Amino acid sequence: MALKIGELARRTGLTVRALHHYDAIGLLTPSARSDAGYRLYSEADIARLHQIQALRSFGLPLADVGTYLSRPDLSLQSVVAQQIDMLTREIEQAGALRNRLQRLHSVLAQGQEPNLADWLTTLESMSMYDKYFTPEELQQLPLYTNAAVAVPEWKALVASVRALMDRGATPQDAEAQVLARQWMAKSVHDTGGNPILFARLNTLHEHNPQIREQSGVTPEIMQFIIDASHESKLAIYRRYLDDDEYAFVRANIGKRAQEWPPLIARVRAAVDEGQAPDSPQGQELARQWFDLFRSMAGDNPATQAKIREALTKEPGLTDPGWINEAMLGWIRSAMMALQRRSA
Repeated sequence: MALKIGELARRTGLTVRALHHYDAIGLLTPSARSDAGYRLYSEADIARLHQIQALRSFGLPLADVGTYLSRPDLSLQSVVAQQIDMLTREIEQAGALRNRLQRLHSVLAQGQEPNLADWLTTLESMSMYDKYFTPEELQQLPLYTNAAVAVPEWKALVASVRALMDRGATPQDAEAQVLARQWMAKSVHDTGGNPILFARLNTLHEHNPQIREQSGVTPEIMQFIIDASHESKLAIYRRYLDDDEYAFVRANIGKRAQEWPPLIARVRAAVDEGQAPDSPQGQELARQWFDLFRSMAGDNPATQAKIREALTKEPGLTDPGWINEAMLGWIRSAMMALQRRSA
């Protein structure tokens, strides 16, 4: 069924003048005319009009649309697919903006007046989060979804650590270890207990100095927290190890500590994806896991057994922890499969 120019204009939202212009420049010439001389647009003409409008929405100048339409590899299906991709990105961006406005509304609803500078830097930070996390992941990240509460809490915790360091405290001090435990517990809470999100968050901080500046989490503060956390765990290991074993663990506990979060994240991903522990991927993860364990525990099987015993019995070595029971079971099975193949 062919449409007259007036009907086509009404049903597409375009003007008759615009359709006349498309005809005049040879971009969209109607396939037929009525006996009275009226332009008649066929289904093929309407499909071409869809392509024209889609290309215009992508930002292509009208003068270039005709050249683009002449490409043999351009199909209506590919144009529609590009439109879908563009709309998906727009929806995601609109959703992210909506979430930020909801957080602002929540602060205002509590009777608080957000400082403009603080909100601008917070919004800048949230924009950076969009580059490192998918929309689905952001909804699992309490640090993002509940920023109005989480950000002030982090600022207070960072300030406490900074004040302790300014007083000359060391990671061996009990107060430093208390703050380290609070820090780790909050890290787990604000990433939903998901090591994948935690590893991604670490990457965001490493690659964006402005994030570190806004949060106050400097490399010095981060190292102080890591060292205090290690000291807390060393005090527990001391009860299980002799002098030589303890000296080895103390000397090596922090050397490759930064490799644990991304490895734990990869194990979590393998579990979530349903990979078998005895698969090639599982075996590779098991090798990496044991290699990291050996870097701290050494090669003496007796020492390794003591450390495993401590890890089993002492919540302070694993809490708050990123490793759930499913991950533990998976890595044990992967280790057993690796040992069988090595035998």
